[in-house]
Amino acid sequence: MKYLIIIEKSETGYSAYSPDLSGCVSTGSTPEDTEKNMREAIAFHIDGLKQEGYEVPEPTSRSSYVEIAA
Repeated sequence: MKYLIIIEKSETGYSAYSPDLSGCVSTGSTPEDTEKNMREAIAFHIDGLKQEGYEVPEPTSRSSYVEIAA
């Protein structure tokens, strides 16, 4: 499955979350570290959902950029 992740700059590095996986977040010192950490967080999150007998949410979020003259 492919889950959308959002990576944002923070005061101390970067943070990330997935709109489709409530509560699944991660951080890192670079965008690349943050993406790697988020991959691990998603795998851990999904494993926990399965162990607890919860349904794994299907990815539904998508993204796009809109170009606007400023």
